[in-house]
Amino acid sequence: MPGHSPKMLEKSIGLDVDVVMFDLEDGVVQPMKAEARKLVAQALQHLEKVERPLRYVRINSFATPDFALDLAAIAGAGLQGIVAPKVETVEQVRSLDEQLTLIERRIGIPAGQVRLMLALESAKAMITAPALATASPRVVGLMFGAEDFSHDIGLPTVRAGVAREFIYVRSAIVLAAAAAKVASIDAVWPHLKDVTGHEEDCKLARALGFSGKSMIHPSQADAISRVFRPTDEEINYAQQLISEFEAALVAGQGSIIFGGMLVDRPIYERARATVREAGPTKIAAQ
Repeated sequence: MPGHSPKMLEKSIGLDVDVVMFDLEDGVVQPMKAEARKLVAQALQHLEKVERPLRYVRINSFATPDFALDLAAIAGAGLQGIVAPKVETVEQVRSLDEQLTLIERRIGIPAGQVRLMLALESAKAMITAPALATASPRVVGLMFGAEDFSHDIGLPTVRAGVAREFIYVRSAIVLAAAAAKVASIDAVWPHLKDVTGHEEDCKLARALGFSGKSMIHPSQADAISRVFRPTDEEINYAQQLISEFEAALVAGQGSIIFGGMLVDRPIYERARATVREAGPTKIAAQ
């Protein structure tokens, strides 16, 4: 949600999403950044006691004068997380971690309360993704910034198909995040009128292993929720598989035939994960 819009900041709290991102970076033109900082700080303070959705703030990048101004403005008890854009080095993440520690100490909130979502938006970031994911205990996930990445490697303006040109880097982010046991959030689908394309892109993201997907308009929430949340059929199948496998374990068997498929412990654990995923859908709004 653009930080300079009080209406959109307020509206975001009513959305059925896991996280809202109050934006101080690309969604706010330079002459309005100071006002956006003030409005976002006020919104965070006002919403301090709201449990869901979580409130993250996308600050400006490390290389800009706005970076330090953003941190100073939004430091408060209501800040739950920061989306750090254009991250490329472990040193950047550790420096931000240290600055947040000082802020937490100064304003009297628990150390480590402010979490980090790292936006990977360049070729260099993709190469260093595994190290970035483990650079700080604050890191809760890696987010793919497809548009800046496209510019960095010289792709054309219009995406091909359902962004299949990104399959390699999307998989790299998923693997780096999975190895670090943090979330992987796929890029936004920018074509608001292409509803079919958006849903197909969501399906591809889920098939690649992403934990969730970011969005730029509330109209995209339903498709993300529908694709990333296990269906009733998937949940029922998983529950039946779990029940039969656990009965087999009691009987001393380490594998079973279920639905014509050989099932051993790894498949059983995936079924358990499916049931766990039947909880709140992992989607994020920008």
